[in-house]
Amino acid sequence: MSAVPATIAPRVRVTKFLTNLALGGTEKQVVGLAGALDRERFDVEIACFGRWGELVDAVERLGVTVDEYPVRALARFGTVRQQFRFAATLAARRTQVMHSYNFYANVFALPAARLAGVPCVVASIRDTGAYLDSAKRRLQRLACRFAHRVVVNADAIRNWLIEDGYDGARIITIPNGLDVRGYTGPRGGHAFRDELGIPRDARLVLLLARVNRQKGIDYFVEAAAEVLLACPGTHFVIVGGNFDREHGHSHPEGEYRREVEAAASRLGLSAHLHFTGFRDDVPAILAEADLSVLPSLSEGLSNTLLESMAAGTPVVATRVGGTPEAIDDRVHGLLVPPRDAAALAHAMSMVLTDEVLARRLGAHARTRVADRYSFDQMARETGSLYERILDEKISIQRPQ
Repeated sequence: MSAVPATIAPRVRVTKFLTNLALGGTEKQVVGLAGALDRERFDVEIACFGRWGELVDAVERLGVTVDEYPVRALARFGTVRQQFRFAATLAARRTQVMHSYNFYANVFALPAARLAGVPCVVASIRDTGAYLDSAKRRLQRLACRFAHRVVVNADAIRNWLIEDGYDGARIITIPNGLDVRGYTGPRGGHAFRDELGIPRDARLVLLLARVNRQKGIDYFVEAAAEVLLACPGTHFVIVGGNFDREHGHSHPEGEYRREVEAAASRLGLSAHLHFTGFRDDVPAILAEADLSVLPSLSEGLSNTLLESMAAGTPVVATRVGGTPEAIDDRVHGLLVPPRDAAALAHAMSMVLTDEVLARRLGAHARTRVADRYSFDQMARETGSLYERILDEKISIQRPQ
């Protein structure tokens, strides 16, 4: 008598909606999560407004399907047509989970998912709305009423949303994840310094961020001028750029960068300040750095902060958003107030002139990230959330 084969449960069909596949913090997290979710339990697809960006190749390597819904602006008739098209696709594929990320994706995708009858609809909000005016905040709050849960990556965002009128019972905090294995190589090396013409014995300070005002780069430059007086010969490198939506390539934000460069020239810093634009070798760059600085005016939970910590590079950061949740001041890094160049300069100088402090901060930071911010943990918590919501819907629909 032959054995009866065990029934294999079908995989949960998940669609994640993003604006594009540019190399931003949210995009890196979503692509990482798509790869980390259990493939035996979840079948993941990605949808977006534009199938372009530095992460396209990474998505293709994962074998994840990407659908494009070209939208130039939300307030256009064509947007509604694309929403109906998206809803029809979700319904045809019998998608069970639709998870959208940040303002534009949330406003577009959440109503469409509910129209399609998707049983698990999830929104993500990953910052405290610094880029949104009051009208956009109200619109996102309205759109999120279509979501069964709202996922944030820091308790600071959860608290802000509750103050802004969201239902706290429907907000879930799942911190960012990071594959720390790529950041544990030996420290040192000179390839990056040699490329930029930085002396091998010079102090090297990094700022890993897109070039825009919310990252506080102007305050960093002001602080760097003070640090150069205390630590002569130090070089300061800004690694990051912004995407050109029209042409799909990375470029620094023009007007703001020109302001920063003018300030550096005025402060006598030009010979010691370098812009690299987008780089895909951040772990190797961090291994050469003496300090990583995040002077943001607003943050959710920064990927580059976690990357710096995972590399064991000492960190100075502003006390904004979820940063104090990742860093205990003077344990895993130094925290300073935002928009305070003098405090930033003082903290940077402390790390650069105290090797014992720098080593201690870097070691504790690396341990912190390994213990609390892994991709596997983020994937487990996210997958469990999807299954809990689906179980709730099944329980509600089951006859009593």
